[in-house]
Amino acid sequence: MKRDIKELLNPALRSIEVYRVEGGQEAAIKLNQNESPFDLPLWLKEEILGEFLKEPWNRYPDILPFRAMEAYADFTGVSRDSVIMSNGSNEMLYTIFLACLGPGKKILIPEPSFSLYEKIALLLQAEVVPVPMLPGLGFDAGAIIERAGAEAVDFIVLSTPNNPTGKSLPYEDVCRIVRESDALVLVDEAYIEFSREKSVLPLVDELPNLIVLRTMSKALALAGMRIGFAIANPSLLAEIAKPKIPFSSGRLAEITLQHVLKHYYLVTDAVSYILSERERIFADLEGVPGLDVFASDTNFLIIRVPDARAVFHALGGSGILVRNVSGYALMENCLRFNVGLREENDRLIARIKSL
Repeated sequence: MKRDIKELLNPALRSIEVYRVEGGQEAAIKLNQNESPFDLPLWLKEEILGEFLKEPWNRYPDILPFRAMEAYADFTGVSRDSVIMSNGSNEMLYTIFLACLGPGKKILIPEPSFSLYEKIALLLQAEVVPVPMLPGLGFDAGAIIERAGAEAVDFIVLSTPNNPTGKSLPYEDVCRIVRESDALVLVDEAYIEFSREKSVLPLVDELPNLIVLRTMSKALALAGMRIGFAIANPSLLAEIAKPKIPFSSGRLAEITLQHVLKHYYLVTDAVSYILSERERIFADLEGVPGLDVFASDTNFLIIRVPDARAVFHALGGSGILVRNVSGYALMENCLRFNVGLREENDRLIARIKSL
């Protein structure tokens, strides 16, 4: 008799679930995946496609998208050999974790945080050392430093601003964690453009154990293009790049990134709008009976309601799709929604108040 197929698989799969997004994608108002409400303008898409049409589609792209990497390095002011681009920041997470983790390694993850961190760590059979957030969903920097030392962790991942809580670690605390720890520290800055705190990106040459992760899916409105970056000092980057899948970034994504950086005022205008609407939504929901709204450093907000599942379904029934994040630690009965267009935000506010 043949063995059960599951016996031939990685045993870590038994404790890992498939990534899912609850609710359909056909909602009239889609606010559940922290996307930008603004697509690229048609004239810019035509400019990008005009260049892409001249590309030979029968040929492989470069092993790495060197032209986009150089453009992003120049844009951010870091050395060109400090930057690597990936097919979305999630692919970069797998690459970095493959390079840094394995059996016997320890990774410290504040909780709640982005679920993919723990998923990849478990796949690689690393030991996860959790550090709970504070009751207000903020980071506990002192506990992170203390636990990292006590457990002699090899790797620390900090999502700041954090998904799903919307909170940032103060810049000084991030620097303190990196400087006082013997571990590699990955700072995931997916939402940094929306934060009140400044980026630690300029410190990659000064801090040899620092890795910064960036995505173009949020502020740059390129979720459909799948573009991410890791930035670290050249000697560290050369090592963590070794597991990188070759040819994973196509020329269309590379060309798109280059053109968007040339027209970056589109991004700054969109971010300015989102920040203004974020504060307006917060002010409108603050003080609503039965609802707690948390101040945010991202393009989304967290609210706590008496019954998250009931409110989630009521909003869905009205054509408004949000994310139920109640399954995360410390986030019982919490919902998450990103800032949309003004009329979408108005409908969301009115429906929440009616509930």
